[in-house]
Amino acid sequence: MEHRPVSTSLDLRIEYVPIDRLSENALNPRLHPARQIKALMRSISEFGFVTPVIIDEANTLVAGHGRLEAARQLGVREVPVVRLAHLDQSQLRALMIADNRLTDMSHNDELLLAENFKLLTVDGLSLDVEATGYSMGEIDLILDPPKRDPELDPDDAPLGPFAGPIVSRLGDVWVLGTHRLACGSSLDPQVWSVVMAGEKAAMSCSDVPYNVKIGGHVSGMGKIKHREFVQAAGELDRDAFTDFLETAFRQIAARSVAGSLHYAFIDWRHLGEMQAAGEGAFTELKNVCIWDKGSGGMGSLYRSAHELVFVWKAGRGRHRNNVELGRHGRNRTNIFRYPAIGTFRHSDEGD
Repeated sequence: MEHRPVSTSLDLRIEYVPIDRLSENALNPRLHPARQIKALMRSISEFGFVTPVIIDEANTLVAGHGRLEAARQLGVREVPVVRLAHLDQSQLRALMIADNRLTDMSHNDELLLAENFKLLTVDGLSLDVEATGYSMGEIDLILDPPKRDPELDPDDAPLGPFAGPIVSRLGDVWVLGTHRLACGSSLDPQVWSVVMAGEKAAMSCSDVPYNVKIGGHVSGMGKIKHREFVQAAGELDRDAFTDFLETAFRQIAARSVAGSLHYAFIDWRHLGEMQAAGEGAFTELKNVCIWDKGSGGMGSLYRSAHELVFVWKAGRGRHRNNVELGRHGRNRTNIFRYPAIGTFRHSDEGD
């Protein structure tokens, strides 16, 4: 393929033009959703308008439509521009398409991207890291991707350094750095008062007893056998189990901020009780997700390879959305494809 000689004598100058004098190109095929515009606004707020837009001699945009809209919503009055006088209309149209397309053809080195985010999280950093265009949920996955070993049997998961005599007693509160762990009943308001210590939760994740016997339902054929739960281990009828769940959920909701999200796991047998209890304690059901555990566990007609995750909202405040309609990969839908905890890789390195 022949290439035209490239001129190195172009006199490109940056001008500052009021936004109201610029016109968007009606034929620009690139769409800029509200999410992207908000991300561009964060970037401009953090770094300034550092990339000029490209215009033709009639002040019509060739490239930079998204940045211009973000600047307009931020109340910016003028922006830097580069005016192209050496291209005809066909070339300008082709450049508009190329400017969008060519950026799509690159990709990140994941290791270097993670290294950059590590450097951005040094102590004392005041930078808004989401100004990079990545949400905190995405950054968490980049910095700490899950590692799995599919050969481990969940029922044979080694206890490792946690093996030893049981020392916790009812009423104990363990302070683990910034975390607090209480040994007690989630139905007891006093336990919640002690463990929360006046703080309010932004979210919660509850793996409640499923009101089924452990033996024959949870413990498989592995070497490790799990003990029965103290309560809700198959002895409660439908109404009693619903009351059990609602009591716990009301404790959670009362100690959470408005708009907080609460993820509650349950099995298929008790989705009715979960629905009734959640509606009694929370404000809104946001979604019902499926945890695809990767392999079938115990079961008769069908082996159970999933659990249900009810996503409840407490209060009328605005909730934080790190999911964003599945835009960011494997776990961004309401199906969570994660092997059960026993299949995650274990090592002596703490990863």
